[in-house]
Amino acid sequence: MSTKPRTAAKLLRAMLDTNVVLAAHLTDNPRSPTAELIVRWRRGEFIQPYSTATMAELRGKMVVKHVDIHIAGRYIADLLLAGERVKVTEEDVKPVVAADLDDDLILACAVKGRADYLVTYDPHLLELGNEYEGIRICDGLHFLYVVRGDIPPDENG
Repeated sequence: MSTKPRTAAKLLRAMLDTNVVLAAHLTDNPRSPTAELIVRWRRGEFIQPYSTATMAELRGKMVVKHVDIHIAGRYIADLLLAGERVKVTEEDVKPVVAADLDDDLILACAVKGRADYLVTYDPHLLELGNEYEGIRICDGLHFLYVVRGDIPPDENG
């Protein structure tokens, strides 16, 4: 099992669902899988796409969930600087998850952002199975194993 960092040409692309980012910022455990994912993303270990709609959802949920304003502001600033902005049009958003239209925005951003992974704890998205349009779907812990090199990207299910 390799723990070598990936080269820029081979960096994974991961759409982090809002619930993963919130879990990272609301945990009291700095060693939680979601907190470690954010640290590793900030180190440049994977690329995180975002869209105007996913950014708006994230900002709104951070307020509702009472994420400290300074911590939330730093994350948003980091995402604007180091994330990859993706243009998602209305035509890009397919009606896939009837129970939650915000999930369709996440899926559209993942597809347009050429994500390798969609990282989520959302049961509606997890119900889609292990994959959606070639994008692997998994929770934060399993994606962390991939980022660490504990599980090669082609073996994560």
